[in-house]
Amino acid sequence: MTNKEKLRERFLRDPLPRRLGGLAATLGRISSSARKSTDPNIVSNLLDEAKHLIEWTAAEAEPETAAELVRIQTMISLWQRAWTDASQNPKQRLLLSVQAKDWSDKAVDFSGLV
Repeated sequence: MTNKEKLRERFLRDPLPRRLGGLAATLGRISSSARKSTDPNIVSNLLDEAKHLIEWTAAEAEPETAAELVRIQTMISLWQRAWTDASQNPKQRLLLSVQAKDWSDKAVDFSGLV
């Protein structure tokens, strides 16, 4: 069993609000790492993880929430494709950081945990 399969199995055991909270945490780590990390692979791996968490969550969410999660997932995919070059530009790093923080806040709101 791969790490991704283990993550999926463990993640899907949680109720939807907790999964959304987990997604928010991953997005928060993207925000922080985009600003501070010197290794672009860290952010790229977190972006990949966030895409999977959304994939595993959106189908069970309310339609409006699912639609917003898919929009976020699309933006994450675009960032992931551009990250190798964008990671070299401090303004691009800051932009991803701000966007990921906004996405994290939305995921927390969707979760109803706060």
